[in-house]
Amino acid sequence: PLGVLTLLDSWSRRAFLATLAASSRAQDPVFRSDVRVVNILATVTNRGGQLQRDLAADDFVLLENGRPQTIHYFSRESDLPLTLGLLVDTSLSQEKVLSAERAASFRFLDRVLRENMDQVFIMQFDAGIFLRQKLTSNRKELDDALSLVDTQTRAELQLQGGGTRLYDAVEKSSSEILKQRQGRKALILLTDGVDVRSDGTSSTAIDAAQRADALIYAIYFSAEGPEGRGVLQRMCRDTGGGFFEVSKKRNFEDVFDLIQEELRSQYSLGFVSDQPISNPEFRKLQLATKQKGLVVQARTRYWAGR
Repeated sequence: PLGVLTLLDSWSRRAFLATLAASSRAQDPVFRSDVRVVNILATVTNRGGQLQRDLAADDFVLLENGRPQTIHYFSRESDLPLTLGLLVDTSLSQEKVLSAERAASFRFLDRVLRENMDQVFIMQFDAGIFLRQKLTSNRKELDDALSLVDTQTRAELQLQGGGTRLYDAVEKSSSEILKQRQGRKALILLTDGVDVRSDGTSSTAIDAAQRADALIYAIYFSAEGPEGRGVLQRMCRDTGGGFFEVSKKRNFEDVFDLIQEELRSQYSLGFVSDQPISNPEFRKLQLATKQKGLVVQARTRYWAGR
């Protein structure tokens, strides 16, 4: 077993050990030096939207490109490190809600962040993309950075010509920060979903997040119509995250509470594909439960690269 564990990254070792401890029925999988363990984070709810936390590995069915796969490790209560990116839309369309977003963000990070274990970075985007705080577990540094997140001044707006580079911000965060990290990874977007002036597209943003094995959670607020709702829903669905809308009945703090609950209720699964990698490609994933009436929230594909 020790020889097996040295072949896996730190996340895979944790999850592999958790599986052995959690189930006497688990059998030691045999790994080769050239294997890649594909990690999947999933959230399961019933038809009423309540989280289901009592499922076992045998309750799931996993397909890769339509082929059944064996779940090699499984954990219900993951204590794996969390790398979180908070991406705040500071274009003028969000000016009225920035104060509420900041207040809710302070509270969320105070509840979620486990010092010396989890790390968070803060980025704002409008016509430009600004990393306000690099990865840290220091609450004071995060609080100070959030205080600096603000909308463009009228003078800056005239100088830069306006814009909202949502897709570029997601791609930059995924490729330059999250891709280098192990463990659980997620981006939280506070935005109306409208993109103006990005070099990339929603598809390139999703690709980057999937290559980084990152979930996208969107907190949607729009006072000008539902233009960006659909693209945000797609980004969340394809990466295995969640879409939440702020309304009169659900404020920012309520939404952050829901995200916090999901992050604490994830299933961690891993498998080794039965198909060797001949050419780098995206492979389709389908994760479902044998029990009818349950909804599985997990990413729809992963990057199979050498």
